[in-house]
Amino acid sequence: MSLRLPIAAGNWKMNLDRASASELVRGLRQGLAPRGAVEVLVFPSFPLLGEVGAELVSSPIGLGGQDLHPEESGAHTGDVSAGQLADVGCGWVLVGHSERRHDHQEGDDLVASKVVAAARGGLVPILCLGETLEERRSDRTLEVIDRQLTAVAAVAPDEMVVAYEPVWAIGTGETASPEEAQVVHRFLRRRSAELWGEARAEALRILYGGSVKPDNAPDLIREIDIDGFLVGGASLDAEKFLAIIHACGESAA
Repeated sequence: MSLRLPIAAGNWKMNLDRASASELVRGLRQGLAPRGAVEVLVFPSFPLLGEVGAELVSSPIGLGGQDLHPEESGAHTGDVSAGQLADVGCGWVLVGHSERRHDHQEGDDLVASKVVAAARGGLVPILCLGETLEERRSDRTLEVIDRQLTAVAAVAPDEMVVAYEPVWAIGTGETASPEEAQVVHRFLRRRSAELWGEARAEALRILYGGSVKPDNAPDLIREIDIDGFLVGGASLDAEKFLAIIHACGESAA
């Protein structure tokens, strides 16, 4: 049995205001055991970090930022640094999310520099990677995944999480089948062993993201190399997110 503690991470993207975010956190706190078998994280948008962080005090839920700038400080209007995220209570940060790669044309080199910045600032990076529908249809999934992972090979800290999020399944209602997701997760595990050694690859937690819902989470989490989820829309509903969290917990029991 794997000793990797499952992660259920909610990416709230550009949703919610202070009142609705606080209400959501209270709903999650009420439904979570004090010391569960799942590491639960939430990633609000930047204006909500202070409000949500205050709601999370003395809770088992971790706080993370949705992005960061590779520099520690400077004239970078609209960006935030690892130090600023840590200062408001973040311990985690998403790096290379598909929407950043697409909306802001973030390339592999920039993503790698953000991994470095996260580790330097004391944050655990969650490296997001995944293929587009066109890349999938042209049978390039593993090629793309390999390129995105290898880009951070020389700079990846020991404490890093990887999230496989097929771009074609994000917000579309489409989901990779458990078998399809496992093929990619298994590839990531084996490639990580080649890059960093067997022990580190075995300890690496690899999440699945892409229209995860309460009805498909139990089947996905049963796959041996899927260690939890990066949840989008379903994490905006406390009841749905809790159901996904509990599915992760049952897999770890």
